[in-house]
Amino acid sequence: MMAIAIGLSSWQKLGLEGQLAIATGRTIIQLLGVGYVLAFVFAWKNPIAVLAILMVMLSIAAIVARNRIGKKIPQVLPVVWGSILASSALTLGYTTLVIIQPPIWYEPQYLIPLAGIVLGNAMNGAAIAGERLVSTVNASRAEIETHLSLGATPQQAVAQYRRDAIKAGLIPTLNQMMVVGVVTLPGIITGQLLSGVDPLNAASYQILIMFMLAFTNLVTTLLVSQGLCSQFFNNNAQLK
Repeated sequence: MMAIAIGLSSWQKLGLEGQLAIATGRTIIQLLGVGYVLAFVFAWKNPIAVLAILMVMLSIAAIVARNRIGKKIPQVLPVVWGSILASSALTLGYTTLVIIQPPIWYEPQYLIPLAGIVLGNAMNGAAIAGERLVSTVNASRAEIETHLSLGATPQQAVAQYRRDAIKAGLIPTLNQMMVVGVVTLPGIITGQLLSGVDPLNAASYQILIMFMLAFTNLVTTLLVSQGLCSQFFNNNAQLK
């Protein structure tokens, strides 16, 4: 399929042949590499190894979201990293310990795949909300300073921009929830169906995952937007 895609790009003179080839190679190498690593971790079942993988995934997600938001804001990486950590840990802790209840809390068969789904969506939510908030504040400096001069607190001056950013960060998740099972079948339920799992069980897992993503994205965008808002002002409540 990828060879045909590269051929079509060449035929239509799109100039995407190199990018498609590199993307194909990276997909094969990265996923096979992850497969070997996870096979080892699944067999070892060591909590330190599981937590190490989760920390690497978390850090990469935070760096990617930070790059989307912008590097000029001070402390943006710790804000994003901490926000994703808090929301993901809360979601995974509840899901693993209360709902799934594996034999051991760090069971890699459950914890790592669920963490990958949650972290990826938290990263996207943080990036969208953070980028929207930063760009809106930069474009509305005069309005914010007017609010401040009239006695508004920094949080009041940017409250509407923060709410808009949070809503923007949740749009992809809400759209997906609106059409799941009707227009699209996500990867989790599709993979389970292909492996022969009972359709009702597969649907139940997908429902759980959708609720996990909605909760994680909301908490992440709340924390990221709050953390970023605190970086926009100095100790004298002046816009930086």
